[in-house]
Amino acid sequence: MSEELIFKVKQMIIDALRIEGMTAEEIDSDAPLFGEGLGLDSIDALQLVVAMEKEFGVVVPDAAVGTKVFASVRAMADYIAETQK
Repeated sequence: MSEELIFKVKQMIIDALRIEGMTAEEIDSDAPLFGEGLGLDSIDALQLVVAMEKEFGVVVPDAAVGTKVFASVRAMADYIAETQK
């Protein structure tokens, strides 16, 4: 998995959730997206599902998969890379 994909995922998160005052470089690739990390909530998760589908053509089929996919930026990038093969 490339650093370029990780950067694209970070930028997608910032754009999709309209996070102001934060750059992709400031997001820790391994930090949790929910709770202590970026502090996202379930509405943010829905927005990310839509953004991933639009940007990368990747579908998150259910909540169980979503829990793993949205664990961190790196987990999202891994899922995108695996699904696009």
